[in-house]
Amino acid sequence: MNVRRLIPTAAVAGAVALGLTALSACSSSDAADRGSGDKLDVVASFYPMQFLAEEIGGSHVSVTTLTKPGVEPHDLELTPRQIGGLAEADLILFLKGIQPAVDDAVGQSGVENTVDAAKLTTLENHGTEVDGHDHGHEEGEHEGEEAGADPHIWLDPVKYAEVAEGVGKSLEKADPDHAADYRKNTDILVGELNALNTAFETGLKDTTTKTFITTHSAFGYLAERYGLTQEGIAGIDPEAEPSPARINEIHAVAEKSKATTVFFETLASDKTAKTLAKDLGLKTDVLDPLEGITDKSAGADYIEVMESNLAALEKALGAK
Repeated sequence: MNVRRLIPTAAVAGAVALGLTALSACSSSDAADRGSGDKLDVVASFYPMQFLAEEIGGSHVSVTTLTKPGVEPHDLELTPRQIGGLAEADLILFLKGIQPAVDDAVGQSGVENTVDAAKLTTLENHGTEVDGHDHGHEEGEHEGEEAGADPHIWLDPVKYAEVAEGVGKSLEKADPDHAADYRKNTDILVGELNALNTAFETGLKDTTTKTFITTHSAFGYLAERYGLTQEGIAGIDPEAEPSPARINEIHAVAEKSKATTVFFETLASDKTAKTLAKDLGLKTDVLDPLEGITDKSAGADYIEVMESNLAALEKALGAK
């Protein structure tokens, strides 16, 4: 399913042009290596923030990301050069609660225009299990993180669109001379995200099962949005080891819900997923939490990888 077919041709052309800028910027990861001339210098903490900055900023911004492709963003450690380079940014775009090292560095940077994406929408409480109704906090989440606050808002296209609107307004404020272009680019991106949301609603409306099992409990917002049940093997930290009790629970859930697949991701080990799938006689597949784009990603940008995620869920859940 190609969600972009649902968007007017002119909008697609604009988005593709901006997407080319996004791909070219991925190679630049140090905030000190900009040399952008008259462009607005924007530092993004990791890929979901980088994508927004590039798509909305277009030709008026120079975007660098603190998290190199292939690096697990939860475990990011900043170099002294990156920390020092933050002070030179015109705008910093980050998501508090997912990268402690970034949160600390941003607070010490002294940059006037800092945008915390977590404040542009509403965060909710998620644990290893999310069924669209229970928002209860469970143990095993990030240590030091606000209790129950799940930062993975970009995996819900509706919430991500809310964040995009806020980022657009922040760019307009930081660079009022190009406010009209930022508004136009924001509208194009929000249109794509709305079309993506419609595709998920349609594709997951009628399925054999509503339960999916994943090693990384990053899909709580997605599960709530589309009436699914996420059963995470561990918590929202992708490297967390599941307890024996949780493994036993997953065994029972898989049998009761008729789950077919154990999902793993590209940036973390697939050992647990494959072991559990073998024990249960289930298949394995990739469900990408989109924390970074690599050559292993099933697409070149956020929209394409989310389309691949939708296809994987449709297959695993038995969409009709």
